[in-house]
Amino acid sequence: MLSSLLQQYGYLAVFVGCLAEGESMLLLGGFAAHRGYLELPWVIATAFVAGVISDQLYFQFGRRHGARFLMRRPKLRSKIDTALRLIEQRGTLVVLGMRFMWGLRIALPMAIGMSGMNARHYFKLDLLAAAIWSVVFASIGYAGTHVAAQWIEELHRHEKHIVAGLMLLASCILLRRWWLARSVAAPGSGGS
Repeated sequence: MLSSLLQQYGYLAVFVGCLAEGESMLLLGGFAAHRGYLELPWVIATAFVAGVISDQLYFQFGRRHGARFLMRRPKLRSKIDTALRLIEQRGTLVVLGMRFMWGLRIALPMAIGMSGMNARHYFKLDLLAAAIWSVVFASIGYAGTHVAAQWIEELHRHEKHIVAGLMLLASCILLRRWWLARSVAAPGSGGS
């Protein structure tokens, strides 16, 4: 499904996918770049812009409406409380690492907005965090495709040996089952 979206909509799919928790779409963007459908630098740039926009929107939402929003959503409150504790202890590190903290990806920018962190300081850190994130995940998607292609090529090269080995293994398992069934049946079949 995601790969067909990428083929049809290209960078727009990467952009929209990266507005939310977009690691999957960014990995697929790297894959698409490796396959020649997209250009890797543009995948990275698109993800970077989408990531910064979404973080800034969640940050501003948290700053302006966070407390009122949480009063009506007690389940989300525990995630925000966890995020606020993290921000209190290690604010800068949290901003730099927030894209790698799955499950808190949306809650963290909201909580940072609620925490009172200076918006300009947050923006500068967010630019760095989004740059790291977009390069890392697009590169993993790109390199992962290369590694998978090599692995598949290696499988094809040894395909006959692999099939022969699997057939031998299956034969051994069947032979063992037959032997065990014969051994269990043999003591009772001879009479007394």
